[in-house]
Amino acid sequence: MFGLVYRTILIYFIVLIVVRLMGKREIGQLSPFDFVVAIIIAELAAIPMESTGIPLWKAILPMVTLAVLEVLLSYLALHSPFLRKILDGEPQVVIKNGQILKKELRKARYNLNDLLAQLREKGIVNVCDVEFGVLETSGKLSVIPKSQKRPVTPEDLGIATGYEGLPTVLIMDGMIVKENLRSSGLDEAWLQERLGEFNIRPGDVFLAVLGTDGKLFINKQEEST
Repeated sequence: MFGLVYRTILIYFIVLIVVRLMGKREIGQLSPFDFVVAIIIAELAAIPMESTGIPLWKAILPMVTLAVLEVLLSYLALHSPFLRKILDGEPQVVIKNGQILKKELRKARYNLNDLLAQLREKGIVNVCDVEFGVLETSGKLSVIPKSQKRPVTPEDLGIATGYEGLPTVLIMDGMIVKENLRSSGLDEAWLQERLGEFNIRPGDVFLAVLGTDGKLFINKQEEST
């Protein structure tokens, strides 16, 4: 029993490391090469957990080999458009000027139901409202609406806007994020003072976020019943 638990934990961490080496792309954004590697790794990881008589190294060595191959090819693809084309493929324009390109759909083996479903997910009802629809290598559809159908922006109305930036998390689940405090040019004394205005302590805060406008958003912990 202990041996099985040990093998499972070890393989779990090895697979986790290998997946981390594959980068931060989401599952739906994996290239065909990455997807194949993920499937093989899953199979290799399952074998020694199901058959305890198989030595661990027979699963670990192929997984490490695949991880090295993945990193090497990913690095080479950064500098080689030709290799990127082989590994990842190329995006395909399937809608142009409001017209569906049937020939391109056939090349991608992509049916109309899939196309219309992805358009609806993006809030597009009429194909004629689309300037370009690009089928990405991940299988997702990127849509560029016609200029008359795009949402109005402040720039279109001639309205000047200020820089917003990203808010900074100062407290998360009752713990002060000291690194974010320092990067914002603040300290714990300042934070304690601001929290004191609401008669709360850091441990009482589930989330505290400092906006670029200087306002502090505080979400208190839920009271246990």
